[in-house]
Amino acid sequence: MDKPRTMAQRGCCTRLHLREDNARFILLAFVMVIYMLFGASLFMLLEHDLEANKRQEWSKTYQNFLDRYGDKINTTDLEELLSKHEEATSFGYVQNKRERWDFAGSFYFVGTVVSTIGFGMTTPRTMAGKIILIFYGFLGCAGAILFFNLFLERIITFLAYVLRRIHEHDLRRKGLLTKDKNGRRGSQGSEDNLDSWKPSVYWVMLILMLGAIVIACCASALYHPVEQWTYFEAIYFCFVTFATIGFGDLVVSQSADYQNINVHIYRFMNFILIVLGCCCIYSLFNVISIVIKQVLNWLIRKLDCKTCQPRPKPRPRRNAITPGHLQRATKKSDSTDVDSNYDSDYSRRGSGEMISMKDFLQNNKISLLMMQKQLHDTSRQAIFQNGSSSGFQGGVGPLAILNKKLGQEDV
Repeated sequence: MDKPRTMAQRGCCTRLHLREDNARFILLAFVMVIYMLFGASLFMLLEHDLEANKRQEWSKTYQNFLDRYGDKINTTDLEELLSKHEEATSFGYVQNKRERWDFAGSFYFVGTVVSTIGFGMTTPRTMAGKIILIFYGFLGCAGAILFFNLFLERIITFLAYVLRRIHEHDLRRKGLLTKDKNGRRGSQGSEDNLDSWKPSVYWVMLILMLGAIVIACCASALYHPVEQWTYFEAIYFCFVTFATIGFGDLVVSQSADYQNINVHIYRFMNFILIVLGCCCIYSLFNVISIVIKQVLNWLIRKLDCKTCQPRPKPRPRRNAITPGHLQRATKKSDSTDVDSNYDSDYSRRGSGEMISMKDFLQNNKISLLMMQKQLHDTSRQAIFQNGSSSGFQGGVGPLAILNKKLGQEDV
């Protein structure tokens, strides 16, 4: 029998008395900060010198222009011209650029809003437009997130169904699963194993990754000749767009006209590709988050982030959920009193007699006490079950969808 370890022999999180869910959250925050610091250092190393060279090149070009034509032009007028040109470029007023606020351009704009891509090449300039955007984007982004979650649920369900059929075919090929004359499966042990089988999150991640790569490659094959980009630039644009990062340095469908292709068909194809790409990348990111969570759990086990002992069940105390005077009132009011009060009040309402304010407040108080007791018991059961929290219990959103479909409840 293993001897209990002393406090000095236990992990760091044990000495801090952290539950596993809290340890996971703190560890993820720490890892993300380190990841961001590393990314900032890396991109500074890669991009800073080019930025400095471009600044020097522009300053030299501007100074050479002034040296050559400074005595013939007004410097103030030149600065104003350059400022107006920069503003016109950002607004899309320069030559050979399409109108950004016609119906097609406006539809493209609201698509970047609700999908949270936000390229930035088209933005409202009027005060009314900015005010409306706040309310429009609030509802639109919420609806788009719901759409992505519903897509995630259906694509994961479809992939789980396909992988289950493949697994069932593999069992049947190995002779571990048979069917009788009535078409029912035999071999009870294998049947139970099949019913409890869940698809591997790694297979789902691989399939979604392949699907996103196929869509990105098809989109890049379209953008490369039409937008006159290199194929790598098209791939880069696909990732920035599908991941809803939306830098805006490269944006499709901004020219007024395109050669050898119908503009309306091109814009429609572009819309379909962006929707499919965003859905696939969103689903892929959520599946990858499951893998990241598994890595965090592995690190927590390595750090021995377990509680020293199960936390005792807390005694009821005065708080916002179960105040002390309400708890005493709950003990004095049993279920028989509640039922009798409710029945008598119901009969009085049915008879047309007006209920008194005292009885009304008393019944509301009893109903509130019962609801608060149920909420309090439920929260205590979820938090202190088996002496500690299991973490991410009853998750909501995409994580709950993946946990249910992929059997990752204990991940």
